[in-house]
Amino acid sequence: MKASKLFSLIAVLGLAAGTAAAHHSFSAEFDSEKPIELQGIVTKVEWTNPHVWVYLNVQDAESGEVTNWGAELGPPHGLQRRGWRRTTLNIGEQVTVNGFLARNGSPRVNARSVTLTATGGQPGQTLDADSSSNQER
Repeated sequence: MKASKLFSLIAVLGLAAGTAAAHHSFSAEFDSEKPIELQGIVTKVEWTNPHVWVYLNVQDAESGEVTNWGAELGPPHGLQRRGWRRTTLNIGEQVTVNGFLARNGSPRVNARSVTLTATGGQPGQTLDADSSSNQER
């Protein structure tokens, strides 16, 4: 009986590990042939696993239309190792995000770097986004 419980536990742990490893690849969701630079105002920061997401309002230079973009960064622990904190980006701050467009045409990018621009505690500072595009390229 103990052996069957041990086997069940190992099977469950193996499935959980496989699910975590099966996350997503950069190339499945984003296009490395379509780099983009966005400048906008932070509207939301989601400091959660498996990725931190930063949302920003970006105004189109030609039409003046404002679109809310989502920028996928790396995992919280990876960002923390690079000097990020939950308070690094705050709502209302202006930032520039360099990254790659989503394959499906949605207003999402995989961020390579984030630069604190006109506002915030350290204007001009560029931080590595610890994203999957940095790891796969």
